[in-house]
Amino acid sequence: MPRQNSRFLSSRKNLVTATVLPWREKFSYGIADMGFNFYWTNISTFLLIYYTDVFGLSAAAAASMMFIIKIINAFTDPLIGAAADRTTSRYGKFRPYLLWGALPLAGAAVLTYTTPDLSGNGKLLWAYGTYLLMMVCYTCVNIPYNALSGVMSSDPQQRSAINGLRFIFAFVGSTLVTAATPLLVKTLGHGDARLGWQLTMALWGLAATVLFALTFYHTRERIAPPPGQHNAVMQDIRDLSRNRPWMALFVLALIIMVTITLRTTTSAYYFKYYVGRPELMASFVPAYMVAASIGAALAPVLTRFVDKKRLMMMLMSATAIISCLFFFIPKDQIALMYALQIALGLVLGPKSPLAFSMYADTADYNEWRTGRRATGMTFAAATFSQKLGTAVAVAVIGAIFTALGYVPNATQSSGSQAGIVWLMSFIPGMFALLAVIVMFFYDLDAPKLARIEADLQARKSPQPTTTEMP
Repeated sequence: MPRQNSRFLSSRKNLVTATVLPWREKFSYGIADMGFNFYWTNISTFLLIYYTDVFGLSAAAAASMMFIIKIINAFTDPLIGAAADRTTSRYGKFRPYLLWGALPLAGAAVLTYTTPDLSGNGKLLWAYGTYLLMMVCYTCVNIPYNALSGVMSSDPQQRSAINGLRFIFAFVGSTLVTAATPLLVKTLGHGDARLGWQLTMALWGLAATVLFALTFYHTRERIAPPPGQHNAVMQDIRDLSRNRPWMALFVLALIIMVTITLRTTTSAYYFKYYVGRPELMASFVPAYMVAASIGAALAPVLTRFVDKKRLMMMLMSATAIISCLFFFIPKDQIALMYALQIALGLVLGPKSPLAFSMYADTADYNEWRTGRRATGMTFAAATFSQKLGTAVAVAVIGAIFTALGYVPNATQSSGSQAGIVWLMSFIPGMFALLAVIVMFFYDLDAPKLARIEADLQARKSPQPTTTEMP
């Protein structure tokens, strides 16, 4: 073996050994995403149908409001990311936000799921204000949490491991929410859906606050920006705009979020108005979540054998095929619906830990290329694209429902039912196929990442001094 390659592999081995994380820390990081999904799954699965069928907004007004708020909130993401990058405390840059923002987020969620005794316009204004408040509070906690995974370890495989565990907990949280929320609303409200939603969100918020505190106390930040780095926010944005792998992931996140949100949000309408079995929602989405958690657990194993880029393309290709197959399922073939839902969970499960591991890799690439590091901004701008994707999905659903004459709590027309089926099948399938195309522009393969990691470690290692011999 050439001496240079031997020296490179030796430094690589030492670096990986030094950045292996203890199991308790991996567990503690991952468990917070269960808490985030106590909010996110309620938002993505139940909020639209809550606004139309409980709160009392029309489908057009609710969808428009959610779209506008998502757009506004998306632009707060880079601001929070920039603030986190510039935070200095004894606890690090990102961990403190898990404590600072937990209770405000819980309070804002309760207000969002509160139905006030107001007129139509008053209700709409309440919805705008409380939903925006909740999403901003969510951003203030979630973006620093995302960025934390990029500074706990410099090893790409360790990042895949902690993000894989994180999304196992995320899917567990989503499963709990989708299975328990309808029952909690009914039980806590004693037949009053308005009271039930309010108390249910108070319970989820309290549970999430406890989980965020556990993550704060049992994780550590190990990677810091280069000494003396002083960047303006616009410099961070310019760096990202010239970071080709990150740009590919930005577009990818938007498209994937459209794909997922279309199906998740439509599922409640699909079983209520097309299948005629709304009670199946309590097990249909959890079936996906359980399968997705298995897929997420396999992500670190898969990345040992398949390059991240190729694996992502394979997963999204399978997603496109399975989504389109949903169009051909008769409404009485419940078992087939569940079989495809489980298959979809298995192929989409590794996607989330894979994508967040890739974001951390692009932060390394940015530092390697420019000498500057902006981990918070890297993840914030990624979350920005996800929220845009959610906004696009909700706008698509609202536009289709309005065009086809959706009427809340009534028998739907054949056109409205057909639109619901398309939103569960071909439309998300087309977006998944577009995601495959986007991945052709991502160029961080395993050898390049290994070289970047070694170079960054060499820059941070003390340089040996030489003494001139007489």
